[in-house]
Amino acid sequence: CVFAPGTASAQTAPATASPPPTEAACPDYLPKQARCWSGRAAKGGFYWIAVPENWNGSLIVHAHGGPRTGEPKAEDPLEDLERFSMTVKEGFAWAGSTYRRGGYGVRMAAEDTDDLRQIFWDAFGRPRRTLLHGQSWGGNVAAKAAELYARDAEGRVVWDGVVLTSGVLAGGTEAYRFRADLRAVYQYYCHNHPAPDETQYPVWQGLPDGVRLTRAQLAERVKTCTGVGLPAAERSPDQKQRLADILNVVGIEEGQLVPHLAWGTFLFQDLVQRRLDGLNPFDNAGTAYAGSHDDAALNAGVERFTADPMAVARLAYDADLTGLIVAPTLTIHGKYDPTAFVWHEAAYRERITAAGRSDLLVQTFTDEAEHSALHSPEYVAVFEAMMKWLDQDAKPDARTVAALCRQAQPRYNTTCAFDEEFVPDRERR
Repeated sequence: CVFAPGTASAQTAPATASPPPTEAACPDYLPKQARCWSGRAAKGGFYWIAVPENWNGSLIVHAHGGPRTGEPKAEDPLEDLERFSMTVKEGFAWAGSTYRRGGYGVRMAAEDTDDLRQIFWDAFGRPRRTLLHGQSWGGNVAAKAAELYARDAEGRVVWDGVVLTSGVLAGGTEAYRFRADLRAVYQYYCHNHPAPDETQYPVWQGLPDGVRLTRAQLAERVKTCTGVGLPAAERSPDQKQRLADILNVVGIEEGQLVPHLAWGTFLFQDLVQRRLDGLNPFDNAGTAYAGSHDDAALNAGVERFTADPMAVARLAYDADLTGLIVAPTLTIHGKYDPTAFVWHEAAYRERITAAGRSDLLVQTFTDEAEHSALHSPEYVAVFEAMMKWLDQDAKPDARTVAALCRQAQPRYNTTCAFDEEFVPDRERR
């Protein structure tokens, strides 16, 4: 194949066509003979494309996680390209976008992901196979794109297969509820987010519109209350007790307290203030909190809030999943993922089963407490399994994917950690 952007004709050109990509120097973590392009889509998202010399004729279009709340930058996709550079080493072309803006918006990001597919098709022609890949929150984005854009208006296949890694697959109305609980429980014990001398606001807002707070400032508040950030021996008995209560009630590890609070602060501010017009999508009015040294006092004193039905409906429209998949879909998830808990896979399976599409879903799991980066041969295995499913009609299972991982293992000098028997449920949170 001769790569000359702009020479291929569009099959379904968007109303406002994006400029063709411009050749760029590939980063050094890619194979030496790979070629790269970058550009900016008509709707504003920056993107990068990489094609190896030994291209296998198939394209992976990547949906990144987050959501990132800052303004997109032209080099942002390179972080994801590096993380999944093993796909280029294995012969796939790769394309990834920043999306048109930072902040929440699953449908927005899904549309931008499909637009990037079209940009590649327009520039280089349609590949033999086009795979959709979503990581973390990008799993929600990719799963939504797979429902919205799986086939074109004439019924022709757009996405041949879908791979979801460490995906946020419970949908917007479920995925963030525990962080609203965390904000309420944390405030009950700590009283410093907001602090007594600050403007008071309901914690489900994240932060009031226009209020600024840095992650470092948030971490300092957590340190003052719980001692996180101090050696355990330097924490006071009160700090230790508050920390134990918060972690036990919410069900997270110490190392994830600040990250999850940060999502429940900065992402909630974006979601509530900018996307939902200040309406509350969260509800703990009937929640019975348990696991503290005094559950009765916690439940009597914790801040309570009731969701606005319109906010819930709008968030569901944007981010919930129907399960009506039409392309083979393969997932991988660490059993002890501290960020997108493995019960998301159970929620996604339930949606797909209810829609009568379980024949198109295969889920795999590893014995890892990782979210952002599992072992390289594990990713190689799921993409290879997807190609065998598409090309040979060989639907994989956990054992066949694990076997493919072991075959790839020598090329990456790291381990495979698949659990071939594990099936998650909603109680394993």
